[in-house]
Amino acid sequence: MSQNDFADWMRQIQQRTEAALGNALPDASLAPTQLHAAMRYAVLGGGKRVRPLLVHAAGEIAEAPAERLDHAACAVELIHAYSLVHDDM
Repeated sequence: MSQNDFADWMRQIQQRTEAALGNALPDASLAPTQLHAAMRYAVLGGGKRVRPLLVHAAGEIAEAPAERLDHAACAVELIHAYSLVHDDM
């Protein structure tokens, strides 16, 4: 895999993860709005999304379907976001 191929693969996984996370979280306009806005801020606040890359890399070795890997990648990112929020409390 060339550097360009790897960069494209990373970008694709990061975009898939962002979309899946956005769909997994309640819209910030739904009540309770402050809670939902805070949830979206904590989870969708950016980052390199390295953990989902690792999930997808391992899953691709095992020939797992990408859609299922998206769920696992989201779970890992949500747990990570929880740990950051919990650490700040």
